[in-house]
Amino acid sequence: MRNNYYRKMAILGVSFLTLLAFKKYTDHKESKFPEISFVEDASSNIILSEFNPNDLDSEEWQKLGFSENQSRTILKYKDIVGGNFISKEQFRKCFAVSKEKYAQLEPFLLLPDNGKSTSNFSNSFADKKSLIISGKFNPDHFSEADWRKMGFSEKQSAAILKYKDYLGGSFVSKEKFKDCFIINDENYKKLEPFLILPAKTPVNFNSYASKSASNVRLEPFNPNSLDVKGWIGLGFSEKQATVIVNYRDRNLKGNFRSLDDIKNCFVISKEKFDVLKSFIRLDPSTINNKPSAKTELKQEKTDFSKTDMNSITFKQLLEFGLDEKSAGSMIGFRKKLGGFMTKEQILETYNIDKELVQKLLSIAPLDNSKVERYTLVDAPEDWLKNHPYFKYSADKIIYYRISNPDDRKIWKLLKTKPEYEARMKLYLK
Repeated sequence: MRNNYYRKMAILGVSFLTLLAFKKYTDHKESKFPEISFVEDASSNIILSEFNPNDLDSEEWQKLGFSENQSRTILKYKDIVGGNFISKEQFRKCFAVSKEKYAQLEPFLLLPDNGKSTSNFSNSFADKKSLIISGKFNPDHFSEADWRKMGFSEKQSAAILKYKDYLGGSFVSKEKFKDCFIINDENYKKLEPFLILPAKTPVNFNSYASKSASNVRLEPFNPNSLDVKGWIGLGFSEKQATVIVNYRDRNLKGNFRSLDDIKNCFVISKEKFDVLKSFIRLDPSTINNKPSAKTELKQEKTDFSKTDMNSITFKQLLEFGLDEKSAGSMIGFRKKLGGFMTKEQILETYNIDKELVQKLLSIAPLDNSKVERYTLVDAPEDWLKNHPYFKYSADKIIYYRISNPDDRKIWKLLKTKPEYEARMKLYLK
């Protein structure tokens, strides 16, 4: 009993002391919480001052708030454009520089706005070596050493030659020469009076031609004795020359029998044919060697149910009933694509008789197993730039894969429309 009594008294005592302590605590004034300060993002602590982006290395770009990968991409992009950024506009186009980051850096960039010299432009960049021009010259004949001797840097000289190669081995005209991104307006004005080039670009100029028309010396020739190299010598690209030879050998049984046969080859433009026709010398034996109507009747008809749409010939398309324009368009589009992947693509061909082609597609099979396919990372640059589905995104793909060698990352950066992406993926592994 006594033990229970003492236990109860102890509990009451503890309770009483607890109440006193609580009362004393609540009587104190409310204490203030310490002020909370948030650590700012590292990029907001960057102290900016005027700088020339051509002078920065990878570590210095990182100090400006870029990641290591972004810094590497900026330096590679600088090399691609000739070794130096020549304007704020050119720097802005670098894919590693976001709109927000460019807006932050733009007031401090020691670069002209658009490639022209300005009073605010830093002397370290503006005071380049002046050009040494000894007299009139044809830029097509200049080597890398010649451009360096004139006053361009080693990288700039190499970039000028790459641009010439892109045009097909010739600058073609003063207009095209001016378009070279290494040649700014100021330098072009100095060079223009000395350039031995026509002022205007020909209307039918093809950027990918292997030779410019101005470099081709024409002599009388027999079109039935020319191989691929012979046609290239007449100013056609290697691809065009191959098509011409195949057209002659496969569709015309090895011989052009008239000027119309040559004119109807879809890779020979009207302008090119007009230039060549006075030099064409057809062998009389081939002109008279036309198959008779009886011979043509004896020829076996094509079984279109067994004729693959990726190997069907121009002549077979005519046999089915297509006119020359439709047949030429289909063969030409197939050539540009490297082969059809689906029958729906064939119906996308410009300038065809869709109703007749639909009938053909309901009969003929399509084998796409031999069509070349790549990944975005390993696709050749020429293939990307020439393929109808990729050429408008080619430059972006080439730049993005420098620092992102992964197809999935490149697709995220491209942000193409779903229908365009689906079309491109037909030709990807």
